Parts: sequence; structure tokens; C-alpha cells
Amino acid sequence: MNAKLKYDIENIYNIPTIAPMLRKLLVLIEDPAVSMNELSKFILKDPSLTARVIKFVNSPIFKSRFSHPITSVNQAMLMLGINSVKGILLGVMVSNYMDKTMEGLWLHSAGCAEASKIIAELTLNVDLIEDITVSAILHDIGKVILNTKYPQKYRAVLLNSKNGETYILEEEINIFEVTHADVGSWLAHKWNFPIVLTETIKYHHHPTMSKNAKIHCSIVNLADCLIKAFGFGYSGDNLIPLLDPHVFEILKINETILNEIIKEVYNEISDEEAFNLD
Repeated sequence: MNAKLKYDIENIYNIPTIAPMLRKLLVLIEDPAVSMNELSKFILKDPSLTARVIKFVNSPIFKSRFSHPITSVNQAMLMLGINSVKGILLGVMVSNYMDKTMEGLWLHSAGCAEASKIIAELTLNVDLIEDITVSAILHDIGKVILNTKYPQKYRAVLLNSKNGETYILEEEINIFEVTHADVGSWLAHKWNFPIVLTETIKYHHHPTMSKNAKIHCSIVNLADCLIKAFGFGYSGDNLIPLLDPHVFEILKINETILNEIIKEVYNEISDEEAFNLD
């Protein structure tokens, strides 16, 4: 592992191109004692952020969680756990950075969150939905961080994967010696996210390597593959990620369940505008 790279990534507050508001959020979520009240106050200070958070919690990703539309930040806070609020807030605030990294990355991430929710429901893992949804929203955050910290090098990664028809993971390793999954997990750990969220970000391409979150990783792995196969958004290359062959065994998915998953995911992502935060 490149120790200097890890140090630089973990000190992203020093990147000049990071907006002051995002820098404040990163400091806030890194505090293990941060409260719902503090997060709520942070959101409500910015009307634009408030509107985007409310729109997001009313998106298809969360509609089955709530019996009626959410109209205020306080409502959302009451119904979601602290880690979900932190993850959602981070996802909403970096959504613009995602599309600056690569057009379509936010849509890909939101689509993965929706697909993950459906897979969790149909594989009887409903109790894991909260953590899995947040993990899916943030699973590619390492791409944003690498592009923000090293824009020229990451531009080369994207160009090489596009022109060479290779996986973005391969090009990241060629240039950085680590992948976006590694980078995302470093930050998730630094930000005091739960181990299952940290491991899902790190092992969403390799579920069996996870010690604490095999089911979470398997669900996001399958969701990632389906969203890429449907061409929903863009995550940096033109290839469908390799599906870990153990996923179906881990999730106890047979052909009937798989067909139902595919059908429901396809139906739910048919309206791209529903996932747009603007």
C-alpha cells in the first residue's frame, strides 16, 4: 500500500478545490460524538442543501421506507439512523463532484442504491437495507476523491479505460497502485462509519474477501452489475463489472428470484428524472 497516498487522501480537507461547506461537513461527520441535532442545523443553514436532502429522501430509493412524503429535514432525521443521515448528507453534497468526475456517476450511484434496496427486499435481508443503501450511494466515492486530489492522473485513468476497453479498476492500479474501493474505505474508516459500511465500500467488487459484510458486499456487487448492464448512468468504463460467482450462493438467489430482481430493478430505474437532485 502507498503510505503517502493514503496520508494525502485522509487529509483531503487540504485540497483547495473542495468547497468550504463540504470541508465543514467532513469535519462534522468525522466527529464520533456528532449528534442528529448538529447535522440538522448544518443542513438547515443552506436552503439549497435542505431542498436537495428532502428531494433525495423522497426519491424511489426511500419511498418504500416512508408511509407518506417527507416534507422537512426533521421528519427525515426522526426516521433515519445517524449513519444513514451522515451517508445521505455526504452523498448529496458530493453528487455534483461525482458528475464533475464523470458525467453519469451520480445516476450510477443512485441506481445502485435503488437496486440494492430491491435485492435486499427480495432476498429477505430487509433489516440490512439502511446500511446497504448508504453503502451503495457511497460505493464509488473513492473515484471522486482521486479525481479531486489528482485530476490529471485520474483523467488518464478514465481516458485509458475508455480507449483501451479495460476495467477502471485495472487502470487505477496501473497509475495509483490502489483502487477507488481502497480509497473510499480509507475515508469511511476515518469518518467513523460502521465496519459493514467500510467493508462494503472496500469489497463491493470482491464480496468473499469481506469478513463482516459478505451479504452487504454481495448485494452491492450484484446491484453494480445490473445497473451497468442496464446502462443507467456511467461509472468510468464501458464494461459490466465481473459478478462474483459466489454472490448467488451467499444471497440464496435462484433463477426465479433473479428474474424478479431484474424485472423490479428495470421498472424502478425507468424514470431517470426521479433520481435527479436539481
